[in-house]
Amino acid sequence: MRGGPLIKHLDDVPWFEAMRLRFADGHTASIWEKWIEYTPRYVVFYNIWEPGALAPFHGHQGDHTIFVMKGELIDGDGNRYGAGTHMMLDWGDMFGPWEAGTEGAVLYCVIMGTGKFFGGDLEGWHKLLEEKGAVSEDLPRPPVPPFADSGTSDPALKMGRAEGGSAASGRDPGKVSI
Repeated sequence: MRGGPLIKHLDDVPWFEAMRLRFADGHTASIWEKWIEYTPRYVVFYNIWEPGALAPFHGHQGDHTIFVMKGELIDGDGNRYGAGTHMMLDWGDMFGPWEAGTEGAVLYCVIMGTGKFFGGDLEGWHKLLEEKGAVSEDLPRPPVPPFADSGTSDPALKMGRAEGGSAASGRDPGKVSI
């Protein structure tokens, strides 16, 4: 117990590039995240999905709530979830695959638990990447708290996180027009 609220401003939390896809025409689409709070009991994060960014069928360790603030996400069946949409998943539930719409997406998420990623359909993920003409690029792993284990993603899915530091790539999510 802290004895009062923990207050942060989003501008004071660093960005990291969680995933980057490179498409056959040379353009890229990334998912950028800010981990606002990351404790053994919960993870609070804010992310920006650039237009066309993709995520596989997956789940997280903990009950998970997602609120679409801007733009839209499109599920594997073509259903569109725009600004104002709230999604709730119980621990162990899986969802996706997801694609950001033409304007991208901005999400606010809370996971009540460690938030550790667990993968789903590896074959389906590779098929989706092939259909979209995309490959997942390796990126530096952001620093994770000791309780988060050795990884926050399933390495079999090549979520774009390689072992190593978290050097900046020179790209700035603040310049993404969403």
